[in-house]
Amino acid sequence: MKPPRPPSFPARPPQPRPAAPLPPAAPARPPRPALPEPDRLCGPVAVAAAFAHRPDAVLRLFYAPSRRAEAGPLCARLARARKPYREVPPEELAKIAGTTHHGGIVAIAAPRPVPPLPHPEALPAGLLPVLDGVGNPHNLGAIARSAAFFGCRALLLSGDPRQAGLSDAAWRTSEGGLEALALYRAPDLPAALRALAPRYLTVAAVARGGVAPADLPRGRPVALVLGNEEQGLAEETVSACAARVTLPGSGLVESLNVSVAAAVLMHALVEGDNIRAI
Repeated sequence: MKPPRPPSFPARPPQPRPAAPLPPAAPARPPRPALPEPDRLCGPVAVAAAFAHRPDAVLRLFYAPSRRAEAGPLCARLARARKPYREVPPEELAKIAGTTHHGGIVAIAAPRPVPPLPHPEALPAGLLPVLDGVGNPHNLGAIARSAAFFGCRALLLSGDPRQAGLSDAAWRTSEGGLEALALYRAPDLPAALRALAPRYLTVAAVARGGVAPADLPRGRPVALVLGNEEQGLAEETVSACAARVTLPGSGLVESLNVSVAAAVLMHALVEGDNIRAI
């Protein structure tokens, strides 16, 4: 008689092997900041001004056949610097410029930096336009054009998020004015105005309640502060100024466009002998 078989047991399921430890994660790299867009300078005056004031910043040049005469000397300068230039049809030039208002010639330049406001003694003497929240780039360009025309040598931009920057439209509208001015930025404008006060008469341009330009104190450089197209200057900015100025008008309309008001005020201050270099 055969001995009884031992009871069978199910086979032991295979045990999972412990997972191998993962290698330590590499530290996340911070995203690279986006490179600023190059300046696109449209029109013969804006392009010529860039070559006159910052020729090394010009990277390349494009022009239509109609601008061959104006482009010739500029192409020669670029050739000596081993930088590219090309004659293109108008439709291709519009694509390069991003606008049909290119004036037949477009320069691509390294973006111009706008440094912080230096010590007031380092600023050029004379009338200093200050823009606080002027949001339309065409107004920025027009004010810069008037400022250069009336002999200003610098322009101060506030840190107001509404403030227009150095866009293609601003360069084009300024007709070389932005190139002729030293440009600075003041993130905290009221504090900057208080710092300017020992050297400049700080004047807020307001739609009503100010004195006429002829009634401002004479014999000191003026920092003329111009505000947003719709809301004007913030009360904090006005309070930081030593004086307020208002253009007297007929009363049929409340005010002028900020770029027009800026030109009239700059003319009044310069011609009225309010501005004196110190």
